[in-house]
Amino acid sequence: MGSFLHRFKQNDKLTIRIASPDFGHPSADVINEYGLTHRAAFYCFFFMVEGSTSYQVDLRPFEIVNNDLLFVLPHQMFEAPATKHDSDYFKIVFDDDCLSLLPKQYPFLIDPLNNQKIRFAASAAARSRSIFELLVGLLSTMDTDPELILAHLNSLLTEINTAYFASDKNPADSKLSKYIAFKVFVEKNLTEHLVVSDIAEELGINTNGLYQIVKHYSGASPKEFIINRLILEARRRLHYRETSSIKELAFDLGFNDPEYFSRLFKKVTGKPVSTFLQDLSGN
Repeated sequence: MGSFLHRFKQNDKLTIRIASPDFGHPSADVINEYGLTHRAAFYCFFFMVEGSTSYQVDLRPFEIVNNDLLFVLPHQMFEAPATKHDSDYFKIVFDDDCLSLLPKQYPFLIDPLNNQKIRFAASAAARSRSIFELLVGLLSTMDTDPELILAHLNSLLTEINTAYFASDKNPADSKLSKYIAFKVFVEKNLTEHLVVSDIAEELGINTNGLYQIVKHYSGASPKEFIINRLILEARRRLHYRETSSIKELAFDLGFNDPEYFSRLFKKVTGKPVSTFLQDLSGN
């Protein structure tokens, strides 16, 4: 079947696509082919200009209303609404290759504040809407110069980054930088089950300092954060039938003892793996 974004990109050189109520919608056949629920292979941003709708990201519900923006990161579970509401909105998706061509990094993309729904102030919403409108025009033809698209995408992500950290007075301070480094390190070494003291040493910080930083931004200890992330990964793989057995799943996630993994899964989610699978089968 191939990747949706690669098959239906809107530029010859960039893997990117944008949609609004009257532009960029795939056909009903394409929607049926790919479905409303999938594991995202790209970055996805939904900006509500006027109206309301609902999405699920990693099984968490999000209600989106005027001036709200929801972003979805690669590998997250993503479920679009089954029915379209009367609304004015923009939706843009692009992949890591596209992101790598931009001139800067955007700390919000690691979601350090655990806040994937952003409420824009009126002035920022108006600026963002203008950028989305310009991108619709640029992506209406396949041969648009990529530099023009990237320049406006950079402006859009800068607006989103600023809005994301609006409540944080020092978004670029050393503590946030260390937390971002921690999250990146955990993602890269998730199944290695490294001990917290080794992670702290790798990041050049003492164990207590790392505990304070991770607790401040996530509400969990570093150990709890890693466990929660592992169980989230388990839920994703179970949801998309990416494993044939609980034992195989446990080993794939770096657990030497499948029974310990099962107990941990129940402790974090409140239900056994078998019950989780039964619930999925009933949907």
